[in-house]
Amino acid sequence: MARSSSAVKSSLPKQRRSLRPRRSPKPNFQRHAAALNPDALVDATLPVFEPEANHPGCADQDMVVPTAARRRRSVSDETLAVHAGEKLGKDGMAETDSIATPVVSGTTHWFRSSEDLIAFKEGRRHSFEYGRYGNPTVKVLEEKISALERAEATLVTSSGMNAIVATLLALVPPGGHVVTTNDCYSEARAFIRDRLSKMGIRSTFVDLDDIETLKAVLDQGDVTLFYADSPTNPHLKCIDIKLVAELCHRKGALVCIDSTLSSPINQKPLTLGADIVVHSATKYIAGHHDVIAGCISGSDALLSRIRAWHHDLGGAISPDAAYMIIRGLKTMALRVETQNRTALRMARLLENHPKIERVYYPGLKSSPWHHVAKSQMTGFGGVISFEVASDLRGVMRFVDALEIPFIATSLGGCESLVQQPAVMSFWGQSDEEKSKNGITDNLVRFSFGIEKFEDLRDDILQALEKV
Repeated sequence: MARSSSAVKSSLPKQRRSLRPRRSPKPNFQRHAAALNPDALVDATLPVFEPEANHPGCADQDMVVPTAARRRRSVSDETLAVHAGEKLGKDGMAETDSIATPVVSGTTHWFRSSEDLIAFKEGRRHSFEYGRYGNPTVKVLEEKISALERAEATLVTSSGMNAIVATLLALVPPGGHVVTTNDCYSEARAFIRDRLSKMGIRSTFVDLDDIETLKAVLDQGDVTLFYADSPTNPHLKCIDIKLVAELCHRKGALVCIDSTLSSPINQKPLTLGADIVVHSATKYIAGHHDVIAGCISGSDALLSRIRAWHHDLGGAISPDAAYMIIRGLKTMALRVETQNRTALRMARLLENHPKIERVYYPGLKSSPWHHVAKSQMTGFGGVISFEVASDLRGVMRFVDALEIPFIATSLGGCESLVQQPAVMSFWGQSDEEKSKNGITDNLVRFSFGIEKFEDLRDDILQALEKV
C-alpha cells in the first residue's frame, strides 16, 4: 500500500538550522533586491561566555559581552565561511556525523513514492531530481555564498563567464538595453557588444566615472540593466555602487556588479543596493588555482529567472568541484586579509620607488578611487598594477627576474602571479586597441598570494635592480 503524503513527510530527515540569511516574508522585488542586513542572519549570534556573578575574577574580558549586545551581534564572515550551509541532515542530504560535507556524485535522485514526488513538484518537500538542476553538495556551497553575500539565493555555475552570460540572457529580453562600462571584463564586453546585438539587445558603453553620461542614458527611460566590474581589471577603478544603484532604480533598471576582484570578504554589493552580484569563483572564493567556477547571488525572484536559463545552458558545476570550493572557502577570510595587507604595504612601497612611475591601487590615498573604495570596501584586495620606468623589453627583464611569483593569468590564489598585460592579455593587438584599454608596454599586474610580505618585497626590489 502506498504511504500517505503525511507518512512520507514524517519519514524524512528533520531539518537542522544552518547559518544563512533570514528571508524577508514580502521582499520588494520591484524596487530592487533588498540585501539582507547582517543583523538579520538566522542563528547568527555567536555563543559568548557570560561569567556568573560569583566569578568576578574572569580575566578574559573579550569573552564578556552584555546580553543585549550579544543578541545584536552577527556572525562574522570568518565564521560564516567555515560553517554556513554545512549543518547536515537537511534539504534532502543524508544524515551524517561527518564534519566535511559529503560529495554526492549521483546524477539523479530517486523518490520514495509517487506522493513523495508530488510533494517535491508542489514545493512541499525540498529535494533534488537531476544533477543539471541541483545537487546536495552544490547546494551547500550556494548557501555558504548566500550567507557571505547577504543574499536570498545563489546559483553556482561552471565558470565566471557562464555566470555572466546566464545573467544577461535571463534579465535582458530582446529589445532590451544594457549599459556597461568601458572597463568591464573584456570577454563580457565582447559578449555584450557582439552577441547580444544579434539578439536585438542594444548596448551602451560609458566611462566608469562619467556619472553625467550615465544619467543622460538613464533619462531615456529604456535601460534594462546596468553591468559593471568594481574594482576593475587591471586598473583597479571603483564604481560608487550605492549612487549608481539609486540612479538606476529610479528609472526601473537593474544593477549587476562583478565583484570578483574584491571577494565577498571585502565588498558586498547587495548591501549597497545592487540587485545581482557575480563572481568568477575561480579566483578568491576557491582560492587555490585548481577549480573553475562562477556564482550569481541576489533575490529569490531574480535568481529563479536566471536559474531557468542556466538549466537550458547546461552550465552545472560538478559536485567534486563544489566540494573543492567549499574547502577553499573555509580559509577565504584568512587568505584575503593577508592579501589585503601585503598589497597595501607593497603599493605604498612601490609608490615611492624611483623606478616606478605609477601605482594603481584603491587603497592608496593618491588613488582617484580611494574615497569610493573606502566607503564601500572593508579591504582593498590583493591585486595591484604599476608602471615601471622602462620600455617593453625592460619590463620583461623585470618580470623574468622575479623568483617567487608565477608568470600566469588569473588571480586570487595562494600563489602570487605576475603578468605584463601587453605581453599576455593584449599580445598581438594594435596600439589603438591597447591605448583604448589603458594598456601601456610598461604596465605590470601583480596578484599577491599568501607568501610572507618580506619575501615578496625583497624579490620585487631585486628584480627592479635588473631594469
